[in-house]
Amino acid sequence: MRNYRWCVAIAALLLTGCGGDAESDSWNGKAVALTKEQVRETLPDGGAMTGWKKSARPKTATAAMDELARGEFCPVNDRAGCENSRFYGISTFRRDDSAAVVHFLIIAYDSEQAAREAYDVLWNGYYGKRVGLRARTFSLGPIGEKRDARFGSSAFHGEPGTVTQTRVGTTLLWTMADSTDRNEDAVNEDSARDLATMLAKRARQAQNGDTPSAALNS
Repeated sequence: MRNYRWCVAIAALLLTGCGGDAESDSWNGKAVALTKEQVRETLPDGGAMTGWKKSARPKTATAAMDELARGEFCPVNDRAGCENSRFYGISTFRRDDSAAVVHFLIIAYDSEQAAREAYDVLWNGYYGKRVGLRARTFSLGPIGEKRDARFGSSAFHGEPGTVTQTRVGTTLLWTMADSTDRNEDAVNEDSARDLATMLAKRARQAQNGDTPSAALNS
């Protein structure tokens, strides 16, 4: 059900153009607002996703954050959390050898303050609930300025699912993974941590003015 709902939301966007850790002071650089092209580059490519392949459905998309996108990605309290957002990026990968699927989502804001103010609104109001109200929290380690992660299931037969949310400078980042196999080793805390860490590194590289190159196991 989680995967179906997410795919429907992405498909709708494509038709139109498309517990928690404390704040960290480990990085004191000047974050910049990303361009649409930088958001696209931050999304992992096939070379970064060893053991995974890009899914044909839903396709990768990068676009300006319009009202339709705000309704899909910030669906709480009249689109709260999307204020001062500029662009979004989404992509989906499947494991080569399993039923696991991971969705990446980036929302790029015009300032660190905007991303900071949106963080709790979106995690507490929507994304933190995507794997069930009884899901357990787990640590992602020292990535980004703030991060949260949960492991659980909201599917009918107890299939595993993870969701992570991270703030890196002017961006909010998510990984959402699930599987139709209850015993799927590819969907667990370790794999979620690896995926979130890679995405956070790529966002940091983009905000430093570099071409994102971080990959799994690098």
